[in-house]
Amino acid sequence: MVRVAIMGATGAVGQEMLKILEERHFPCASLNLLASQRSEGKKFPFRGRMIEVEILKKTSFKDVDIVLASAGSAISLEFAPYAVKAGAVVIDNTKAFRMEKDVPLVVPEVNPEDIKWHKGIIANPNCSTIQMVVVLKPIYDAVGIRRLVITTFQSVSGTGSEAIDELLTQTAEIMDGCPVTHKVYPHQIAFNCLPHIDVFLENGYTKEEMKMVNETRKIMHAPEIGITATAVRVPVIRGHSESVNIETRKKITVKKAREILSRAPGVVVVDNPSKNEYPMPIYCDGRDETYVGRIREDDSIENGLNLWIVSDNLRKGAALNAVQIAEQLLEQGLVKSRK
Repeated sequence: MVRVAIMGATGAVGQEMLKILEERHFPCASLNLLASQRSEGKKFPFRGRMIEVEILKKTSFKDVDIVLASAGSAISLEFAPYAVKAGAVVIDNTKAFRMEKDVPLVVPEVNPEDIKWHKGIIANPNCSTIQMVVVLKPIYDAVGIRRLVITTFQSVSGTGSEAIDELLTQTAEIMDGCPVTHKVYPHQIAFNCLPHIDVFLENGYTKEEMKMVNETRKIMHAPEIGITATAVRVPVIRGHSESVNIETRKKITVKKAREILSRAPGVVVVDNPSKNEYPMPIYCDGRDETYVGRIREDDSIENGLNLWIVSDNLRKGAALNAVQIAEQLLEQGLVKSRK
C-alpha cells in the first residue's frame, strides 16, 4: 500500500486518474486530491467514500509516496521539486520535464527499464506519442525503423474542457444559422480541421509536432530514426487518430506485421477492410487499449508500411499511462509498500 496524491485532481486528466486508480485496484493506503483554491471543498467518490479536494501547497506532500501530476507545466515546475524533497516520486503528465536528460520519459510497454534511473521525477509523454510508440516498438524490435512520416488527427479534449464546450457550442450555432464564435482556437473547429496544435516554431513546425519527433527518439532510444510530423486538430470530442508511414530497415509483410502487433501488449488489431472494420475514435472512447488497422505495404518504397492508430487520449494518452508507471514503481520495488 502506498500514499498517493493527484495534483490537478479536478481537471479532465485528474478525474481519469481517479477513476483508473479505482478500476485497477491500485493499492492506495491514502489518497489526497490537490487543486487550486477555487476547487477547495469539492468532493469526489473513491471506493465508496467521498474525498475532499485540498488546496495545493508546498507542504502538501509530507505524507505522500507517489504524486500523479496533471495541473499544467507551470504548476509542475513550481511544486514537483517540493514533492521530491518530501520523499515522493512525481509522475508528471505535463511537458515540463519530458526532455530533461535526468528525467526518464516512460511508456511501460516500451521502456519500463528506464524507470529505475529516475531521480524523483518520471515524465509521462505526449498523448499522441504514447499511442504511437506502443505500436511502433514491436515493429522496431523485429525489423528496425529507418524513417517515420506521421499525421495526427487529434480530438478537442486534448485541449481541455473549454475546447469541448466550444466545439459543441459552434455546432449548435451552425445548425441554428447563427454566427460562429471562437475563443479557444484561432479559427472555427466545428466542421473544420486546423493544421495547428500548439505554437509555431522558427522551423515551421509546431511544438506538438516536434514533441513527437523528440519524444519518440528518447523513449525508443533511437536517435537515428528520421521523423517528420504534421499535427491536426479535428472536430472529434475524444480519441486521437494517427496515420503513420514507416520505412523499415528490413522487409516486413502485412501478414507478419499483423502477427507481431496482435501479440503486442496494450495493442488491439482491428483490420478487416472487406467488412469496413478499422479503428475509429468512437470505439476507443473509454478504453485502455491502442487500436491499429489499415495495415498495408507502401509500394512507393522498398520497405514501407502504413498504419492507422487510434486511442483514447485521456486514458492511455495520459491518465492510464501515468498509473501504469506507478504500478511499475511498485513492481520494480522502487517505492516501499506500507501497511
